[in-house]
Amino acid sequence: MTPADLSTLIKTTATDVLSAKGLDTSALPAEVVVERPRNPEHGDYATNLALQIAKKVGVNPRELATWLAEALGKNEAIEIAEIAGPGFLNIRLAAAAQGGIVTTILDAGQAYGNNDDFQGTKVNLEFVSANPTGPIHLGGTRWAAVGDSLGRILAASGADVIREYYFNDHGEQINRFARSLVAAAKNEPTPEDGYAGEYINDIAAAVVQKNPDVLSLEQDEMQETFRAEGVEMMFAHIKKSLHEFGTDFDVYFHENSLFESGAVDKAIETLKSNGKLYEKDGAWWLRATEFGDEKDRVVIKSDGNAAYIAGDIAYVVDKIERGHDLCIYMLGADHHGYIARLKASAAALGYNPDSVEVMIGQMVNLVRDGKAVRMSKRAGTVITLDDLVEAVGVDAARYSLIRSSVDSSLDIDMGLWASQSSENPVYYVQYGHARLCSIARKAAELGVEAATDNLELLTHEREGDLIRTLGEFPAVVKSAAQLREPHRIARFAEELAGSFHRFYDSCQILPKAGEEKEPIHGARLALAAATRQTLANALRLVGINAPEKM
Repeated sequence: MTPADLSTLIKTTATDVLSAKGLDTSALPAEVVVERPRNPEHGDYATNLALQIAKKVGVNPRELATWLAEALGKNEAIEIAEIAGPGFLNIRLAAAAQGGIVTTILDAGQAYGNNDDFQGTKVNLEFVSANPTGPIHLGGTRWAAVGDSLGRILAASGADVIREYYFNDHGEQINRFARSLVAAAKNEPTPEDGYAGEYINDIAAAVVQKNPDVLSLEQDEMQETFRAEGVEMMFAHIKKSLHEFGTDFDVYFHENSLFESGAVDKAIETLKSNGKLYEKDGAWWLRATEFGDEKDRVVIKSDGNAAYIAGDIAYVVDKIERGHDLCIYMLGADHHGYIARLKASAAALGYNPDSVEVMIGQMVNLVRDGKAVRMSKRAGTVITLDDLVEAVGVDAARYSLIRSSVDSSLDIDMGLWASQSSENPVYYVQYGHARLCSIARKAAELGVEAATDNLELLTHEREGDLIRTLGEFPAVVKSAAQLREPHRIARFAEELAGSFHRFYDSCQILPKAGEEKEPIHGARLALAAATRQTLANALRLVGINAPEKM
């Protein structure tokens, strides 16, 4: 019996009890919350349902809890239902019912943990979207890991997920990039507002090699050649780095296409015609304050050029008109103001502002020997995705970025994440999976098979703890999707690995040399198999390899 099954049983029982007493069943919540008590001696699960609804039905909470405990105690799946405090219910499952979680997992396989909360929802998930003017820095790398994981979790929750990269190939930053390449090719100093680093010299040299006469062209034509070729080369490097990092995209959307296609002009005309743009001081302003923004925003500047938000507005239109029900933007710490302005843009255009959601990720720092690492070998000014992968490897890099909430800044200890020890969280989790695979191989050699017909034998404290941890996985996936928090999956994987290691240390899974095979061995092997499957499922959702050997 999973926690979800127990929740359903409690609600059904409560419905029957209230009906028999002539009380209002509409007071019952849509879903009864069951939790694991901090103290295992209090039972396997607990619920505060009686406290939650007692006032609504006009009954003392403890009296209501007494009725529920008596009714639940008659169910063969419940070993004990006890009242605690003012009306809490502590529940201990019968061993056979608790062991049923193992069967559920083995039957579901890779689908264990999946749900349909987002079934029928088309999600546009835009993340990374780094300017093609340099390698991806650590902030973008954090989104590469977290965004990919969130896409996996939403898909496991039934969503149709489109992963999108917004290719910023329009604007002054591209011109500065081109000027920097020209200067590097001519061995001139980097422009004051330009980009520096070894990668600039490499790209400039590659452009010259591909276009031997480029430096003899007129200035405008020369710069355009370096711009076009340089952006293409830089973005090819970005895509390669992301792919090797385990992050790929369904759509690469070019910002410039919004201007070339007339989408920006069309969006502006729509806002003018519906009265959401007004003219002031020679500029055109969006009435953003009408929709919760802190101030109105300039869309067309007094010189007639479009402000940056003009492209954002057209992009909102494009995303929603492509049929996306939910558009999630994953932006850096310096983009907090975008939350209100993007929602205001959607509302001003007549769309539901709730269809736009903005996540803000905080800064990431690398630390070595307790000191911040400041300089990249290639980028010159910032630490990049490639630097992090070179230092700790892909799995450790991804896991280190995923396991903490994006709401908080993050320090990555390079020594810790490169180590092969239980102190390294990703090593600890992956070692757990490898150990489980080793058990399966050894079992095959001994001729021991996993068996689910004696799961009631799993009564050891460590067995119960492991089973209950396994049972939490579907709820963890649900909450990770609903709250957009992939770190919940990573932390669960660590908890599950720890529970398994403690079980392994306390319970003999396979018969020792010379021992006969017993039913308990088959039951424990089934528990190990369910653990291996769940751990693999969790690792897959965060995009981490589940090794069979280490």
